[in-house]
Amino acid sequence: MNLYQLLEGLQCSRLPADCAIGSVIIDSRQVKPGDLFVCMVGEKADGHNYAAKAVEQGAAAVVCQRDLGLENQVLVENTRAAYGIICGNLFGNPAAKLKLVGVTGTNGKTTITTLIHHILTDCGRKAGLIGTVHTEIGDMIIPAKYTTPDPMVLQSTFARMVQAGCEYAVMEVSSHGLDQRRLEGCRFASAVFTNLTQDHLDYHHTMENYYQAKKRLFDMCDKAVINLDDPTGRRLLEEIECPSVTFSTSSHQADYTASDVQPTQLGSSFAVVGTGVISRVKLSMPGDFSVSNAMAAAACCVGLGLGLEEVCQSLTNCLGVEGRAEVIHSDDKGLIIRDYAHTPDGLEKILAALRPFAKGRIVTLFGCPGNRDATKRPKMAKAVAEGSDYIILSSDNPRDEDPQAIIDDALPGIEGSGVPCKVLPNRYEAILWALQNRQQDDILLLAGKGHEDYQVLKDETIYFDEKVIVQSLLSKE
Repeated sequence: MNLYQLLEGLQCSRLPADCAIGSVIIDSRQVKPGDLFVCMVGEKADGHNYAAKAVEQGAAAVVCQRDLGLENQVLVENTRAAYGIICGNLFGNPAAKLKLVGVTGTNGKTTITTLIHHILTDCGRKAGLIGTVHTEIGDMIIPAKYTTPDPMVLQSTFARMVQAGCEYAVMEVSSHGLDQRRLEGCRFASAVFTNLTQDHLDYHHTMENYYQAKKRLFDMCDKAVINLDDPTGRRLLEEIECPSVTFSTSSHQADYTASDVQPTQLGSSFAVVGTGVISRVKLSMPGDFSVSNAMAAAACCVGLGLGLEEVCQSLTNCLGVEGRAEVIHSDDKGLIIRDYAHTPDGLEKILAALRPFAKGRIVTLFGCPGNRDATKRPKMAKAVAEGSDYIILSSDNPRDEDPQAIIDDALPGIEGSGVPCKVLPNRYEAILWALQNRQQDDILLLAGKGHEDYQVLKDETIYFDEKVIVQSLLSKE
């Protein structure tokens, strides 16, 4: 492909002569003669500092956002945004051939995208899925590295979806992905907002920055689907310009409301009520937050042109979402559930969902992620203490941090609660202890890891699938 074809749609204040381009590269160490090098500005490194090296290695052109005095430089306003557009051009702009559906918010993204994807496919529409758990293209499952992939991976994935005959691409849209302009050049048929609670402040620093990053999605969509129960959702509704529909689990001011909610230990039954329409759902996922997630998926799919009755039937057919309020074992002693909750709000919601059906104790095993927002650690612990009868404080993904130091940060949130707490930094040992000390009618909640089948330690990443671990340990009893 030629340089000018790759730059189509970009405003460039300076252009070298057109030429053939081999590959588009953002790592100067990988540059080969004839490549296009894009100077990406990151938190730890700035590609502009390596542009001269890229030219020495034969780069045909360099895309930069400040004048480097190079003969073959392409000057743009923002190289991250430019990279997104360039990658789209490289693959023939596949996103324009798909109906994109994006879901953003702190909690619920994986569940809602999975439900939307399930509804679309169950109703005969061919759809791809991109998210935290994996990417799904037809029968092909590809493990996920990031919630929202970088532009090269994202656009290549869209291209594969188009080739596979997909009509829709349903994806989780992270605040990092939006802030880093990974979705530049994409237009969404529908965008869903779930909620906003404390998370990722190690990156965004303030909740306002976090909100503004999420808000960017609604400048690039044709229709918004907003959670009216969330205060940030109500703010967003007032500030965006695109057409919108709202959903709620309680307010009849919403366009779609959950009515006559009948909760059970393993799910809920409720009616989806819209203007002049009503249909009932029997959902195999417990908790009010699951009802809210299902309402988001229903409102989105109706907005995409599906009938409410077929949408609700598809939700009833869904067996649940991996690692989200997932019952991984049930016996005469009680239930063992794993959930991805890793924020104070997420923990509060899953524990509140379990409380009405707890015949005995709620025992929560959790840890706090390393190299992430440390201010939420005592808040997570407090949420667990308020919703549990017994706590096992362990590790999540400690990464480069000392697991005990992370635990020490969390402990103040438990102090004074009166809730007994066992500290076991090794998560495998913590799960073993929890299983060995189960009491009659306990609900054991394994919080934080959810679908993840690994644990990130200081010097290595190990295989760690809690569902497999629990089944293996119980088989030895």
